[in-house]
Amino acid sequence: QLELVESGGDSVQPGGSLRLTCIGSGINSDYAMGWFRQAPGKEREWVATIGKFGTAIYADSVNGRFTASRDNAKNTLLLQMANLKPEDTAIYYCARSGYQGMSRSESEFRVWGQGTQVTVSS
Repeated sequence: QLELVESGGDSVQPGGSLRLTCIGSGINSDYAMGWFRQAPGKEREWVATIGKFGTAIYADSVNGRFTASRDNAKNTLLLQMANLKPEDTAIYYCARSGYQGMSRSESEFRVWGQGTQVTVSS
């Protein structure tokens, strides 16, 4: 059974950087992969989607600061986060879409990791 495992979450100061990693056998597939996050007291929101060949799209709130990438040979998905802000504080999840297209809707993602906590605070 496919499993996704995230890591790399930490506490950082505003302006800092982090790199999140997601590992799972399903990353080496024809399906798009996504990153989502859920802040305390808020609904989970879409962050980024990356297609099979590495094309990525981003939410406006992170565009220009976050970079998603994938290494299908290593079954690895990465999210490089720079210039972090307090509003980026959340649990971050990776997920595998059930489609080849660049899904953004949570309902289109079928397999989820357990999440990793990112805290941005001075």
